[in-house]
Amino acid sequence: MMTPPPVPRTIVLAVMAGHFVAAFAALGMPPFFALILEQSLHNEARYLAGWFYVVPTAFAALSSPWWGRLADRYGKKRLLIRAQLGLAASFLLAGFATNTWVFFAALALQGVLGGTFAASNAYLATIASGPALARGLTAMQWSARAALVAAPLALGLALQAGASSPIEMYRWLALLPLAAAALAVCLPAGAAAQKTPAAHDAAAVAEATPRQVYALQFAFVFATVVTFPYFAPHVQQRFAGLSTGMAGLLFGLPHAVYLLAALPLTRWLARGRQTVILAAAFAALALCLVGQALAGSLAALVAWRLVMGLAMTAGFIALHGLIAGVVHGSSAGRAFGWFESSSKWGAVAAGLSAGFVAQAFGLGAPFFLGAAMVACAAAYLTLAPRHRLRAST
Repeated sequence: MMTPPPVPRTIVLAVMAGHFVAAFAALGMPPFFALILEQSLHNEARYLAGWFYVVPTAFAALSSPWWGRLADRYGKKRLLIRAQLGLAASFLLAGFATNTWVFFAALALQGVLGGTFAASNAYLATIASGPALARGLTAMQWSARAALVAAPLALGLALQAGASSPIEMYRWLALLPLAAAALAVCLPAGAAAQKTPAAHDAAAVAEATPRQVYALQFAFVFATVVTFPYFAPHVQQRFAGLSTGMAGLLFGLPHAVYLLAALPLTRWLARGRQTVILAAAFAALALCLVGQALAGSLAALVAWRLVMGLAMTAGFIALHGLIAGVVHGSSAGRAFGWFESSSKWGAVAAGLSAGFVAQAFGLGAPFFLGAAMVACAAAYLTLAPRHRLRAST
């Protein structure tokens, strides 16, 4: 059995850089939607900020499998360039929006025409397979988390300095995916990893079926995202006098842990069974969510957030190992399209569910809902016989 050649680090770094600059705008602007509505679009309906937050996610969930099939047909590199150009076009439309409906259309197009994360992952699958691909996917998630941490801070400082009006910022940000598209043009075609031996190497390490991986990804994203909308008000309600800045710092702690721990932990966790690691990560995440909801002191909350970061990191690494085990070079676009779609649907379901349970049961309810989701997933992975996890779909 042939072993695929090692993936040049420069290629992975180039793909990471392209995704980072594209994600910088896509992830950095949503926190300022309320400001855009009020100052740029002269709309005082603040609830629209929450609705608009899920618009790109929902449309990406619908379109990702379709773009994945086109990537398999016309080439992953071409579809990666298309995704970057589509993102730039949607940003330009948003930057010139004069009313709420045009801005909504721009966000919908961002979801339909974007998909840079799935496209980048599918491209990596044409130059790597198995453990090498899993390490590349962890690196890609690193770039996404780095953008999630850095973009709101940098864009917030730019808006505070009066560099541009909130909505006009999109016009400048459109340059970032354009630069990423130019970088993608310089990448090799990556056809070598579509050879049959590499596909067999990937299939040999499969521990779960594709549908199971998509379902586990849905559960993981749901549990990690369901607390996002109400984390800050929840901790400020529990700890009187806690500043907004401190709440934001606490929010970002798990993501900072991922940035520090992901690459070192990948070398260690990649050696074990990914389903076992994922089950442990799910169980730890359930415990962390309950612990945060019941934390009686700020120190305890900080500790739970740090442990949550480690559990989240292990969960991502295990999921990347599982998806790498079921990806074949020739069908990587379809696989990553559905993988991304399951992630987006998990985020949409989490946002909608969080609003309902928070309204009905209080701001701490989303933590318990997320814990219940991953506890069920951990029980499934623990109790399901191995042959059920590896059965053919």
